[in-house]
Amino acid sequence: MEAAAVRAASAETLITATGALARQREAQLAFRVPGVITSLTVDEGDVVRAGQVIAQLDPTAVEAGRQQAKAALDRARRDLERDQALFDKGFVSRQRIDDRRTALEAAEAAYSSAAFDRRWATLSAPAAGVVLSRTATAGQVVQPGQTVVTIADAGSPFVLRVPVPDRQAARIAQGAAAEVEVADQTLPGRVILIGGASAAGAGTVDVEIEIAASPGLRSGQVGRAQINAAPPATADGFSRIPAEAIQEAQNGRAFVLRLDGDVARRTSVSFGGFDGDDALVAGLAPDARVITAGGGFVGDGDKVQVIDPTALVAKARSSAPKDGPAESAAP
Repeated sequence: MEAAAVRAASAETLITATGALARQREAQLAFRVPGVITSLTVDEGDVVRAGQVIAQLDPTAVEAGRQQAKAALDRARRDLERDQALFDKGFVSRQRIDDRRTALEAAEAAYSSAAFDRRWATLSAPAAGVVLSRTATAGQVVQPGQTVVTIADAGSPFVLRVPVPDRQAARIAQGAAAEVEVADQTLPGRVILIGGASAAGAGTVDVEIEIAASPGLRSGQVGRAQINAAPPATADGFSRIPAEAIQEAQNGRAFVLRLDGDVARRTSVSFGGFDGDDALVAGLAPDARVITAGGGFVGDGDKVQVIDPTALVAKARSSAPKDGPAESAAP
């Protein structure tokens, strides 16, 4: 069996979370129209300048659409001019003129849209930065909105985006200090964004931590953050134990296996919910110890032997052969 001591809840003001490093501003570039890529001039890791042409589509289909829209616009203008002259002479009705003007407005809108599509047959870097990924190649057919290149704005700071259990996220304030371990460095940071909604099915809120610039940082690196937070609102009268020590939690009550010397005692406690990897409980003495690993095989009143897993590892290492693995005996 493994056991853990009860800890004071109010002492837990650090929240630990792990996430991925990214630039605060990263742009996923995509064409607005479908087509065949004829030019793609960058690769992952390339540095780009603002306005640099990144990729181009074969303009044939887009230009044909623009010309077709232009022809429809010219026809709508001629129809209006002709019917306006007839209207002035009393040969057509006002409704006919109104219909021609509506058709002209529709043709003008269609032409503007086609001209806009023509401009979107070329992708340019929105800012100076570095190419994080390229998900297409020259000659490939792409659809509207399909990401071709992702670029990180070199002028934006690095942020660590971490998922935090919603119960813990409620204790984090905007601007809270944090410490981030990434790329063998420990860097100061501060919370700049706390998500407004919990991730569906995960029960977590995304928190962004801005960290100080440092050489060697790259988007995608994994970082570990310790965020300063307020004590749990339910801390008064509650203590902390590992979450795996909880048994049959329901309606504010739960059971734990408390150690009474070398005997396990099934003990009822008040249950204040989970907070990260811990559970908040009331009704245990400050010096109490509860069974964590192996509790499912123990009943009330059973004698148990508590094992320290770190001691087992140390013993195994000390007893390991020092001159390499021993040879197996021949059968």
